[in-house]
Amino acid sequence: MSDLANLQRRLDVLEAESQVRRLMARYMDLCDVPRSPRASEAELAALFSEDAVWEGVGRETAQTFGSHQGRADVAAFVAAYLPPSPHFALNLHFLTSESIRVEGEGARGQWLMQQISTYQGGHSELFGTRLDIDFRCIDGAWLISHFRTQRLYQQPLGAPSEEQSA
Repeated sequence: MSDLANLQRRLDVLEAESQVRRLMARYMDLCDVPRSPRASEAELAALFSEDAVWEGVGRETAQTFGSHQGRADVAAFVAAYLPPSPHFALNLHFLTSESIRVEGEGARGQWLMQQISTYQGGHSELFGTRLDIDFRCIDGAWLISHFRTQRLYQQPLGAPSEEQSA
């Protein structure tokens, strides 16, 4: 392989990683609450391939979220948790420990996600989750093709007691 071809290949990988990273940032932004303007189901659907799969991995996560197939079903499932649904008063996502591997027109990414959620009822929780996601480049656009989420940690968050705040 020539030096120029090698540089082009390396540049293509870096650009793909960057597009995957921006795609994930967009997904998380659409899932954060509050968000203005509200995320639409169409905006969510635009992030997924036609044959996308979104699934919970591990017994508890699979029971909680199940598996959803197809762009429309995935977008409808995710949107059901977002306003105007009264599910979350606050929902923030933080990604870390990123690993993205690009191979041609496909990529696989893994992140640890910390999620802070406050529900309409007023209680709050902290989650630690592993995301394992496949991506495909279709007609020049990187899309999510298989989204796997596995909850690793869940802890209720409460107001500090009088002793803690003294």
